[in-house]
Amino acid sequence: MTILSWLVFLPLVGMFGVMLTPGKQERFIQLLSTLMTAAVLLLSLKLLASFDLTSSQIQFQERWLWIPQLNVHYHLGVDGVSILMIFATGLLSFLACIASFGIKSRVKEYFALYLLLETGMMGTFLSLDLFLFYIFWEVVLVPMYFLIGIWGGPRKEYAAIKFFLYTLAGSMFMLIGILALYFNSNPHTFNILELTHNQFALRFQQILFLAFFLGFAIKVPVFPFHTWLPDAHVEAPTPISVLLAGVLLKMGTYGFYRISYPILPEAARWFGPFMGILAVIGIIYGGFVAFAQTDFKKMVAYSSVSHMGFVLLGLAVFTEAGMTGAMLQMFNHAMITGALFLLVGVLYDRAHTRDLNSFGGIWVKTPVYGAILVFVSLASLGLPGLAGFVSEFMVLLGSFPVYRWMTIASCVGILLAAAYLLYMVQRVLLGKLNPKWASLSDINKLEIFTLVPLMILILLIGVYPMVALKYITPTMNALLQTLGGPPV
Repeated sequence: MTILSWLVFLPLVGMFGVMLTPGKQERFIQLLSTLMTAAVLLLSLKLLASFDLTSSQIQFQERWLWIPQLNVHYHLGVDGVSILMIFATGLLSFLACIASFGIKSRVKEYFALYLLLETGMMGTFLSLDLFLFYIFWEVVLVPMYFLIGIWGGPRKEYAAIKFFLYTLAGSMFMLIGILALYFNSNPHTFNILELTHNQFALRFQQILFLAFFLGFAIKVPVFPFHTWLPDAHVEAPTPISVLLAGVLLKMGTYGFYRISYPILPEAARWFGPFMGILAVIGIIYGGFVAFAQTDFKKMVAYSSVSHMGFVLLGLAVFTEAGMTGAMLQMFNHAMITGALFLLVGVLYDRAHTRDLNSFGGIWVKTPVYGAILVFVSLASLGLPGLAGFVSEFMVLLGSFPVYRWMTIASCVGILLAAAYLLYMVQRVLLGKLNPKWASLSDINKLEIFTLVPLMILILLIGVYPMVALKYITPTMNALLQTLGGPPV
């Protein structure tokens, strides 16, 4: 087994270990799960250290024949498109596992499903065979459904079913696209790398691109397929919201980079303007709706719709700055929104409410929490010197020469982000202290531990973006050559 197989299946080993442990040994289950997620994080760091920064090729490939009758291979590999998301998955899975220590009911089942979820997420980012990719994509749905449906909030069953039905519907379209690619390739193959060398007719590409688009757009989620997201976020436990925003949403945009664009390049260029329009709608709509929220968690959820719109905009323009910025935005959004959801959880654990209007002036009681919340909020609204600014600026820089009016309209989203995040800070931290929170305790050391790594990355990438861009650039340049550059 190579390092990639260990990344995928080590959490699965941990899941079986948890299942074999008596349910009463909750402390051991927590420690075993944390140990497994920590091991995966260390492996992802080793992968980063061993990665060849000068190559645009797939690295660390592992391939062997799995189902000979269908020409299906167990095929894993990593390149500049997936390397940062593998690290983000490892890091957020570890931090969210620590944040899961607050789970008190059915601990054994929770951590078993949690580790299965990590296997599904890692497998999705590492698969280079469409059959294998689809299996891991679907594996993610099952634990997420139960993690929301059992450990979620008051409307958990509704949110879980809505999440499952939406994403399963998208997966059905994607499955049709996979089968069409298989039967129209010569020879028949599910190999993503081999499919990129097939020349398909434009009309065929357009139909398939639309099928994959529905699967990926629902996961992102792109307007108007976003309505499952706020319900899922609000009802999910905090650690699951972190993974949902930080990793699961990125699976959709990753699908464009890995499958739709390299295999269906002519259709990608043809659909570019439509994707740009949907991106701008998502950026502005998500910003306005986030501003209208009084539920802290729902505000962060709708902000994800807005910020992920920048990823879609970067994908729509086919320029180096735009597509590289979109890839970086995926990673930055994972760090920033993951931290915001952790901060929502910290406050909810103490106050047992997420109503922004019921707080006010709590910074005097929670100075450390207040400082961290302001730092992460400034990163989310795009303050220069922090990670959120770099990626969004790159997307706007790349999109302006191609779609000038779309770029100008998208800037409204940045203004709205500043409005709803500063308004949130004002309502929660500033003003006169509500006597109701006179005994509110500050953030503890374990909670700070889950946030510090994310804050370091937010600051590091904001000050020196090349620490992340050096992994992305060679692969992105190679992909742009396949696509043929921006529309004329």
